[in-house]
Amino acid sequence: MLKGKNREENFEANKGVIDTIAAGTVIEGNISSSKGIRIDGKVLGSINCQGKVVVGKNGVVEGNITCTNAEIEGELKSRIAVEGLLRLRETAVLLGDIETGKLAIEPGASFTGNCKMGAVVKNLSDKKSSQKAATA
Repeated sequence: MLKGKNREENFEANKGVIDTIAAGTVIEGNISSSKGIRIDGKVLGSINCQGKVVVGKNGVVEGNITCTNAEIEGELKSRIAVEGLLRLRETAVLLGDIETGKLAIEPGASFTGNCKMGAVVKNLSDKKSSQKAATA
């Protein structure tokens, strides 16, 4: 693993470069990438990506995903944590929990699980009691 300045230089050099797991390929194990990754095959393991993760129409992931942005067209059986935008395309099937900054779901997409999106929402009863105290 690269550290310090070399790691930063490597990250900058890899911007716009995408790793691809082709259809028919099965990977068993965890994947870590400093750039984007496209999955048209099958991954049985976790993915940690500093770029965008794309799961193609025939792609399948059975493991947790942590990334900057993601676009899901295929099947995901896991938890996904996305810093920015998670886009579920009309062919997406997601069985698991979502934690994301922003979420876009196209009609036809299937999602079963829990979703935590954006900033933490304060309890509404706390807000109402604060308003009552301020007006009293």
